[in-house]
Amino acid sequence: MVGQISPPGWLTEVVAAYEQVFSELFWFVVGFAVVYFISQIFIVPVVLRVIRSRNRNNPTIETATKTYLRVILIGLATLTGIIAAGYGRILSESAVIIAAITFALGIAGQQVFGSLISGMFLVADPDFNVGDWIEWPGGEGTIEEVDFRVTRVRTPNNESISVPNTELTKNAINRPYGRDRYRITEQVYVAYYEDTERALMELQQVAVDHEAVLGDPAPNARIVDLGENAITVQAEFWIENPRNTDIRIVRSDFRRLVKRRFDEEGITLAPPSAQLLSGELAVTDDRP
Repeated sequence: MVGQISPPGWLTEVVAAYEQVFSELFWFVVGFAVVYFISQIFIVPVVLRVIRSRNRNNPTIETATKTYLRVILIGLATLTGIIAAGYGRILSESAVIIAAITFALGIAGQQVFGSLISGMFLVADPDFNVGDWIEWPGGEGTIEEVDFRVTRVRTPNNESISVPNTELTKNAINRPYGRDRYRITEQVYVAYYEDTERALMELQQVAVDHEAVLGDPAPNARIVDLGENAITVQAEFWIENPRNTDIRIVRSDFRRLVKRRFDEEGITLAPPSAQLLSGELAVTDDRP
């Protein structure tokens, strides 16, 4: 009868170590998955439903709540997985590990935490909402979403850009229009010898006749500057939501119509130089 050959001791230890690793990994995945999927199925929809019912006119709160709630739940699921894997005691008793984690987060997470805090300030701002058109030193566009680190903006070129939240909180933000209208200002330089009142009337009429310009509020025109070489007149009019209207085309069409109207009415735009020469030149033949 042949005796059984037992495996070497080191192999037994390696197998036991791998079994422990896989067991800990299994319980980590189980703990993480249970908390994460239960929260996604039950907690997130309920919270979003409550937020949506109480903030029907403010989609910013809903999108921000969804983002921040997802981050919190992932952190909670991770912590649950660590405890389920049997490492809860190490986290609670090892001051070295806690200090190392705190130091790493403090060094590597400064910018992330700064963006997070900035995003919270943006969400709390009642004048900063999804769907608003904003202008800041770095660009302009429609707010699509306030995320954990960045704010996503749709530009006039129909490009989606990600703007760091810190850039929006540290710079001045201009909101040139309400939720459904956008104000456009266009300036024209008129020569001093022209009838300024007639120029204002024609400029305003061009805006009134433009199909993209809203009738309420009505377009207007006014003098904004008496320059050294020309009089600056300005037209102000409103169009629909920039998300539905190409601002560049509206501006181009308006300028083209102004040039055509002024040519038809004989209104001279400002000369390209500081001096305007006029006169006649006659050539005669005085030879006998």
